[in-house]
Amino acid sequence: MKPLHNPLFLKFIVYFNENQDYFECHEVLEEFWKSIPNRTKNHPLTAYILLSTGLYHFRRDNKIGAQRTLLKAYSKMTTMTEDAPEYTEGIDFNLLCKDIKNMLHRLENNLTYQTFQINIISKELELLVSDMKLIMDLLPIGSDDVIHKHMLRDRTDILLIRDKKKKDREY
Repeated sequence: MKPLHNPLFLKFIVYFNENQDYFECHEVLEEFWKSIPNRTKNHPLTAYILLSTGLYHFRRDNKIGAQRTLLKAYSKMTTMTEDAPEYTEGIDFNLLCKDIKNMLHRLENNLTYQTFQINIISKELELLVSDMKLIMDLLPIGSDDVIHKHMLRDRTDILLIRDKKKKDREY
C-alpha cells in the first residue's frame, strides 16, 4: 500500500480539506507515524504533523508557536520530494510548499490566518479521499470544537503524566 493510500493519511486529507480540524490531522498522522517500524523524527510524516500543528497554532493566534512549527514543516517539506517521493505523489506538492511559504509570509507580516487546501492531482487518490469522507463524522468547520479542541478535551491523563515528569526531574 502506498503511504498516501493509508487510511490514516486519507483521514488526514479529509480533516485538512473539509473542516480544517488540524488537531485531528495531527492525531491521525501521529498514529500512522507510530505504526512505522524504526521511525525517527526525520520521517516524512513528521513534516505533515508539523504542518497541522503550525496551522492549529496560527488559527488560534499563537503566532510564535505557529512560525516556529511551520518553519520546521517547510524545511522538512522542501527536502521531501527527493527523499520520499511516495509521500508527495498524488498531491500538488509544489503548491503545498508555496502555501506553507505564504503562511510564513503572513506570520512575518502580522497578517491573519488564512486557510488553504491540499490539492489532489491523482484521480485514484481523489476517489479514496471521497470514499473516506463518506464514513467520517466531521465537526462543523470553524466551530469552537474544531478550533479549540485541545482545550475542550479531557486532559487529566496528560496533566498527570506532566506532573509525574516534573516530580521525577526534581529528584
